[in-house]
Amino acid sequence: MGLRDVVVVGGGHNGLVAAAYLARAGLSVLVLERLDHVGGAAVSARCFPGVDVRLSRYSYLVSLLPRKIVTELGLSIPLRRRRISSYTPVGDSGLFVDTADDERTSASFRRVTGGPRELAAWRDFYDLAGRVARRVFPTLTEPLPDRESLRRAIDDERAWQVMFGRPLGDTLGELFTHDTVRGVVLTDALIGTFASADDPGLRQNRCLLYHLIGNGTGDWDVPIGGMGAVTDALADAARSAGAELVTGAEVVSVDPAGEVRYRLRDKEISVGARHVLGNVAPHVLAGLLGETPPQPAPEGAQLKVNMVLRRLPRLRDHRVTPEEAFSGTFHVNEGYDQLATAFAEADAGRIPSLPPCEVYCHSLTDPSILGDAERAAGVQTLTLFGLHMPARLFEHDREQARDRALLATLRSLNTVLAEPIEDCLLRVDGEPCLEARSPLDLADQLRMPGGHIFHRDLSWPYAEDPAQAGRWGVETAHERILLCGAGAVRGGGVSGIPGHNAAMAVLAREA
Repeated sequence: MGLRDVVVVGGGHNGLVAAAYLARAGLSVLVLERLDHVGGAAVSARCFPGVDVRLSRYSYLVSLLPRKIVTELGLSIPLRRRRISSYTPVGDSGLFVDTADDERTSASFRRVTGGPRELAAWRDFYDLAGRVARRVFPTLTEPLPDRESLRRAIDDERAWQVMFGRPLGDTLGELFTHDTVRGVVLTDALIGTFASADDPGLRQNRCLLYHLIGNGTGDWDVPIGGMGAVTDALADAARSAGAELVTGAEVVSVDPAGEVRYRLRDKEISVGARHVLGNVAPHVLAGLLGETPPQPAPEGAQLKVNMVLRRLPRLRDHRVTPEEAFSGTFHVNEGYDQLATAFAEADAGRIPSLPPCEVYCHSLTDPSILGDAERAAGVQTLTLFGLHMPARLFEHDREQARDRALLATLRSLNTVLAEPIEDCLLRVDGEPCLEARSPLDLADQLRMPGGHIFHRDLSWPYAEDPAQAGRWGVETAHERILLCGAGAVRGGGVSGIPGHNAAMAVLAREA
């Protein structure tokens, strides 16, 4: 049996971050990845035969990756800011948020909401979120604060109550009167999270927090070259530091004493490690350890659809071009009441009658993902993320359920367009360039239990157990075993934060 300082189970982006830090510190690091490539959900792929378009297949935008990690690992990850924050169709008009044209944004709010009140409330809310972001984000790559320490650091009791203290629905009801504006704000609280605005457990608040604090600004940027370019940069950093990355290596067991057994081709191999980092969901790690998984079981709640279009669809609103509308987040039937109705239907076990979703076009901001012929032909991409599609909806007749969910979602999208999206899809041998992934598909393909994109419900960015304050939020019941994936405290999203924090925990022990 070989011996390493560190074995990382899973070659997703967090595992690569941890490997790069630890190898740079002089430790021997082995990364074991089940698939034939590293990156996990942060990958690009040519999804359709004969079409040279590199889609970000699962995750697709970057906000939470700290500049600290990029700088310390010397990463070359160009990100491009989206000028258009969002567009939300409302009848033959729409709510248009242009970060470079305040008057155009203001006119849009007046036209949709009937006056200046909603825009003032909108600015107030996001000013508050910005204050929280600037105070909270730097703490994510530091040892865990306790709850009161973080509260003092924010130093704004109103902001604390809005983000940490009471259900988001209460705040939205007090601040806003317009259904569309309330809904647009609420959507960031529901990405990958099946909850209502009034959930007393505040899962929606935790989700909102992580979506608004990235790098102290909350901006969601486009990775140039697609998500695969992010993985490539991290893999290069890990390899150049001396880490060994082995693909096609399926870990079958982990012993608390540090023995890791894995299959590589037809051989079963055992390797010992002083530290084992689990870049897998906590439920998966428990299975590898032979333990009972923690409860409750995770449940993802999204439908992911990738499309290649021969051209963008026409809009009902002639004040906005399709190129403008789809370069930001394009909200579809995500009014506050529509979100509540969809949640109630899904919670009752039915595919929502008008599924809420949001769409954006990567290729408008970053045409480098298109081949030369596709770019010359005017081909574009669309990424659609559907809300309130919990895994329970797909447990019986999963393929048929996915088809029904997809058809309902496309119908929903078509209600806000001037023409059916199906008429705009690129076709190859008569087949549309469209793929859909339900939570159960993610469970199969990426070993995300329940298809939960955050591995489990997001945590607060502080030590909920006071005994954990001052630690890194990656510890398990076993001294040698650490989490380094999205299921760690302060995990979720393409951030590298759990990978960084697991590496810091190891280095602290090595000191």
